[in-house]
Amino acid sequence: MKAAVLVRQNEPLEICEVEIPPLGVGQVLVRVAYAGICGKQLDEISGKQGPDPHLPHLLGHEGSGIVEDVGPGVRKVRPGDHVVLHWMRGSGIESLPPRFDEAGVPRDAGARRFSAGWVTTFSEYTVASENRVTKVPEDARLDVCALLGCAVTTGLGIVFRQARLMPGQSIAVFGCGGIGLSVIMAAKLVNAYPIVAIDTSEPKLYLARELGATHVTKSPAVARGVDVAVETTGVAKIREEAYAATGEDGTAILAGVPGHDETMTIDSFPLHLGRRLCGSHGGDTVPGVDIPRYYELCRRGVLPLDKLITDRVPLAGVNGAIEAMRRGEIVGRCLIDMGANHDPELSFKVPRQQ
Repeated sequence: MKAAVLVRQNEPLEICEVEIPPLGVGQVLVRVAYAGICGKQLDEISGKQGPDPHLPHLLGHEGSGIVEDVGPGVRKVRPGDHVVLHWMRGSGIESLPPRFDEAGVPRDAGARRFSAGWVTTFSEYTVASENRVTKVPEDARLDVCALLGCAVTTGLGIVFRQARLMPGQSIAVFGCGGIGLSVIMAAKLVNAYPIVAIDTSEPKLYLARELGATHVTKSPAVARGVDVAVETTGVAKIREEAYAATGEDGTAILAGVPGHDETMTIDSFPLHLGRRLCGSHGGDTVPGVDIPRYYELCRRGVLPLDKLITDRVPLAGVNGAIEAMRRGEIVGRCLIDMGANHDPELSFKVPRQQ
């Protein structure tokens, strides 16, 4: 199979031919249909969280596909099932992470060996741990399902499971990427008001308003006294602004991951008087419960997940898409379409929402 591999940090991914290994206990072979490109992959490439001890390795942690085969002990899915691939731990066996050999090169001739986590998605196939796959209906849209592996579930989980936002409560969202936009959609579902979207990108603010934001602004200082503030950028100054935006008994939830050498400074005294500050680990999502429920909301037209998908590329175009994300040109979510039959030299040429 072809796979996009991070060989060295701060360099483009290499599209490599790798051998699919035999399945071990608790492993599931999935033919990947779509993979979402997340900010986490940009962080891994740039070394935002520090040097990567696992190089070279496969990338990607949200996607969708069809089960091809299962290893010993797998009971949760079977060949032919349509599944969401997610980094959050769900039910089932947690297998050993797979390792992949470079195809066509004998080991004694210097073939490279690539590591992987419990799930990776930047490849035509993946070997995932049973507890990183969740079944969805056979007629489910696999492009939309790919979003349920990280961004959407995190954003919705922040609102429903962590903040427990109630109708009429106010919320400010700092950063309108995939997670921030999902927070906005969830806030609209519970009739929060106002829903304030904060970002420096006009196109992202336009999409935020379309998805449910009642107010949009480029200035973090505008939001003050809200019941809930959600920060998605990981930038220390913005994290501090989100904390400062909450009211006396408000809650600030930090979903963005900071750099390994970056710290924030806050006045902790309000924490003694009722204000809350917490991080988010995937929005406390329970994959087997939440993913089918969220997809059903989408199917019924209540949750417009398809509007989040603004760009698509083939696997050969992954590096161009990553550069476009760095330049802030991806408005919503960019999907890698494993079935796309495009020019392999494609850099990044996709019609973009204005």
